[in-house]
Amino acid sequence: MLYFTRLTYDNVRMSNAYEDFRRRASEITHLRSVLQVLSWDQEAMMPELGAIDRASQLSTLAVIQHQRLTDPAYGDLIVRLEEASGELDRWGKASVREARRQFDKATRLPENLVRELAETAALAYEQWVKARDESDFPAFAPWLSKMVNLKRSEAECLQKAGSSPYEALLDDYEPGITEARLDALFSAVQPELTALLEGVMASGREPRRLPSGPFPPQAQESLGREILTAMGFDWKAGRLDTSPHPFCSGFSPRDVRITTRYSTVEILKSLFGMIHEGGHALYEQGLSAGAYGQPACEAISLGLHESQSRLWENQVGRSRSFWEYWFPRLRRTFSPHFDDFTLDDFVFSINRVSPSPIRVEADEVTYGLHVILRYQLEKALIAGELEASELDQVWNDRMQDYLGYIPATSAEGVLQDTHWSQGMFGYFPTYLLGNLYAAQIFDQAERSIPDLDTQISGADFIPLREWLREELHIHGRTLTADELIEKMTGQPLDANFFLEYLKGKFGALYQ
Repeated sequence: MLYFTRLTYDNVRMSNAYEDFRRRASEITHLRSVLQVLSWDQEAMMPELGAIDRASQLSTLAVIQHQRLTDPAYGDLIVRLEEASGELDRWGKASVREARRQFDKATRLPENLVRELAETAALAYEQWVKARDESDFPAFAPWLSKMVNLKRSEAECLQKAGSSPYEALLDDYEPGITEARLDALFSAVQPELTALLEGVMASGREPRRLPSGPFPPQAQESLGREILTAMGFDWKAGRLDTSPHPFCSGFSPRDVRITTRYSTVEILKSLFGMIHEGGHALYEQGLSAGAYGQPACEAISLGLHESQSRLWENQVGRSRSFWEYWFPRLRRTFSPHFDDFTLDDFVFSINRVSPSPIRVEADEVTYGLHVILRYQLEKALIAGELEASELDQVWNDRMQDYLGYIPATSAEGVLQDTHWSQGMFGYFPTYLLGNLYAAQIFDQAERSIPDLDTQISGADFIPLREWLREELHIHGRTLTADELIEKMTGQPLDANFFLEYLKGKFGALYQ
């Protein structure tokens, strides 16, 4: 009887500790969501003159979140729950594990650095927008230099014994990945992409040029919304807006926002941008709403997050099956521009392989080379082997080496991406990881959903969305990226799925 009383008392104490932990973790999550809302507003809605005040707002909230995250009482709760982890379910164990990771990192960062990083990111973003619009890299270079120095300081605080400073930043986006592993994957992929590009360029085949419009933005948005709806995007839990650089923000599974940009002369910018960001959004909406607030209720990694956007954009959105349904609608919507195009003409055209300056508009073969270029440059920036003032010229030299293309302006070169202005060093390699994951996951989807191709040709995307939701989205961070890809496909991440997919697809298109 005494044993029973003691056991009950301990269970009550354990329950109270976990509830206190959940409350504190939820507050941290809510503060992060508010920071994301303010960042989304800055990119999509905020008037130009709001930048200075927004920088102060963001830095103030970032410090408050940092204080909550580094509260010794929160650390004590994590220790207590770690010691009694056997009494927790898988969500509880994963949340405590993730909280430990976040707590250890946050306690290594001084508060003044957290404040300065948040403030500089907000101000540097506005300078990047202006510099890109004017194609003026020298005007942005001092801000980039300041951000690089701040990220070097952050990396020094977070760096573990035996790892590089850049590796410390990688952990924010792809937990557990190492430079050595990325180098091995990318060094295996890069020569294969180069060889495939050379083979395509030597084939002599050339798809038709797509018409240059004009394509009314309202009509583009209408068609894009129809596609997003068919994909299963929940409009009651999401919205679509415009921004200088397309992105997806998930504040919770019940509030997920995507943006795109429209061009009256290039229709595919907006359509594939919406499909791409829609893939991200489906992942965010597929997380467990009931677990929102727990540290484990987040995407596993940005590589797997990117796999969802690339899978929907490429394996689905650039397939012939997809356009069997949507091409007639596109022709009607934008008549007469596509009246003399056959379906095969159009599919070949949207899969054109041609070196070009803009990453987000690159074809599937050259896209990986764009990512490898950025990965190598940002590693050099953080290591101090390259200074921000040198970046414009080095960028162009590397573009010439990898793609045989020299950007005409800084706007289509080093200034095209927003990531470095906002301090997101370590993000770029996840884009190529996403392609590798996507090919392996889609290969498994085809095995698991026998009539998948028929469903895609009829715009019936819900079975694929549900399969992805059950196999990937709903798990949050209860599994690591390595554990999940092996659980989904039966084997570790293997770049050969991606390479074979490209060779099969473009070998057929370019004969």
